[in-house]
Amino acid sequence: MKKKSLAVLSLLCAASVEAQAQSGVTLYGVADAGVLYVNNQGGHSAWQAASGNQQQSRWGLRVVEDLGDGLSAVAQLENGFSVMNGNALQGGREFGRQAYVGLSSKTFGMLSFGRQYNPMQDMLAPLTAAITTDSSVYSGHPLDNDNTSNTYRENNMVKYKSPVYGGFQAEAMYAFSNAPGFAANRSYSFAASFKQSGLTLAAAYIRLTQPAFVRDGSGATSSDNYYSLSVTPALATAQVVQQFGAGGAYVFGPATIGLIYTGAIFERPSAGSLFSGTTGSGGETGSVRFQNIEGNIRYFITPFLVGSVAETYTHATQGEGSGNYWQTSLGLEYFLSKRTNVYVSALYQRTSDNLHAWMFLTGAPSSTQSQVAGVVGVRHKF
Repeated sequence: MKKKSLAVLSLLCAASVEAQAQSGVTLYGVADAGVLYVNNQGGHSAWQAASGNQQQSRWGLRVVEDLGDGLSAVAQLENGFSVMNGNALQGGREFGRQAYVGLSSKTFGMLSFGRQYNPMQDMLAPLTAAITTDSSVYSGHPLDNDNTSNTYRENNMVKYKSPVYGGFQAEAMYAFSNAPGFAANRSYSFAASFKQSGLTLAAAYIRLTQPAFVRDGSGATSSDNYYSLSVTPALATAQVVQQFGAGGAYVFGPATIGLIYTGAIFERPSAGSLFSGTTGSGGETGSVRFQNIEGNIRYFITPFLVGSVAETYTHATQGEGSGNYWQTSLGLEYFLSKRTNVYVSALYQRTSDNLHAWMFLTGAPSSTQSQVAGVVGVRHKF
């Protein structure tokens, strides 16, 4: 009887530990900083102390409460900040990266409400070199025209994420405008992915209606996001923005190879776009279109040393502003521990005769058709 009592007590203790592990609050974050060199920013070279070169620096809280029968309450609050000056990013919001609450079921999936990433960012963007954590954020597609580098997040979002069925998973969301016009500054998106035996496939689509209509932060896309950035101020005044794509990655041994196609359509942006074109009677220009094709390779040279190569071709279409971008990025990362690594990245971009090179987040466009950048730094995860 004594042995049986001890056995039962042990089982109860184990069950108690397991229950505690399923519920709780997790503090996490990334601190990333280094030195960035750009050979041509408006005709001058620049050395900069830069935060968030591999990953944007952040800290956050994840909350999980086990409600029983496979159901959990979940919440996440995540703040972006600069290591170099301590300032909050995303327009100075306290939790500008993510702020949501919801319910998660092992059987029925997850339903969440708040400021979140859209399904295209969740499922397709991780296949790009800019989001792959051993690459550089500067390897994002030109002007981040497809938002795979997370230029904007969305407010007022209701998002559903399905369970995984045979490797398949789907997501859908709707972000409310919270405006009387209802359709102004709203968006919806859906995506699907398949993962099995080292293979990952994903496809996604998002549509934003009048994303610059509401500028006080009450709409789906707010003024600290898309159209307030120096990258695409005029393009985001489009009546409708559509972004879409599909891609895949395959892991074999120490290597991962990826291929992704994305596109973006900015319908009738206001005059003054970065790309010239015919102007209508209402001051609008013809639609601006982008097509991006990226191939990338990630290779573990040793268990502690990882190298990456990415090549991106982008074609932009609008009147006289049409042209091409070719971009190459190289990265090397050495792990000092599971949570700390040092890195070095080199990037090169060249454009058509009628365009100026401008790599994402490098500060300013080149005065010529080419731009070169390099970055070294250290990243710590906690």
